[in-house]
Amino acid sequence: MKKIIFTCVVGFLSFYAHAQVGIGTPKPKSTLDINGKTTLRKELRVGGTSDKAGNAGLNGQVLVSQGEGLPPVWKSLNVSFMEEGQYKLINSYLSSDQTGIIALSNTASGDNVYKNSVGDDINDASKGKWVKIDGLKNTFTIKNGKNRLTYQFQTGIEMKAPQSNISENVRFACGVFRNNKLVAVRPDRVASSNNSGKAGLQDYIFTLNYTELNVPVGVQNLEIACRKISTSNSGSQFAIGRDVQSSNGASNAFTLESNMKIDVIEYVTYKSN
Repeated sequence: MKKIIFTCVVGFLSFYAHAQVGIGTPKPKSTLDINGKTTLRKELRVGGTSDKAGNAGLNGQVLVSQGEGLPPVWKSLNVSFMEEGQYKLINSYLSSDQTGIIALSNTASGDNVYKNSVGDDINDASKGKWVKIDGLKNTFTIKNGKNRLTYQFQTGIEMKAPQSNISENVRFACGVFRNNKLVAVRPDRVASSNNSGKAGLQDYIFTLNYTELNVPVGVQNLEIACRKISTSNSGSQFAIGRDVQSSNGASNAFTLESNMKIDVIEYVTYKSN
């Protein structure tokens, strides 16, 4: 009788050591194979032993696999998770240009267009004679029609009056064009000093910031263009994003370069748009 009981116990332990448990499947492929939904009511612990319960991780950590044969570990990731119903920064596009625009200098008269409207075509001369800053062109794709596009443009302006002791001025405008249509514009004016020590030169920093809402889904081509509106003296030199041709060397294309930053912010949703 004792021999029979001993044999049964040994057989039971052998079965326990090698058993695979399947839930929702008659043929489990691992020690525990669950085919179906799982509800976890408390913490998930990993890295445990027969003497240790394992590590439940810290708030905000994620479980990362270390590969076959190794236990997963908790990791802290410096990545913001996208939650439905929030706006999140999807991409940022940065560009710079040191070629600038000199075509609007004393060789070009002003176009005398004092008003622009959203939607003006860049190729319509009746809306102004726009000159592009080619190095600032960006192309990207909008995937969610609920979005915000933020534009930040900055450039240096330099003019030089024909006479250093007489103040002259140039009126100009720069704008943001999306798919050849105007979406943002800012007119401005730069005037030379009558200080002979500056040889008629005047430098100025121009900025344009704008946020566009709900840009249509699809490919978007963004460009920056500027134009000369008028000038008090047709002999005044004028340059955007670089120094004028007869600059005294106080400034150059590097110190006056143009910079453009585009932030694409989209609404987070897990449903089809």
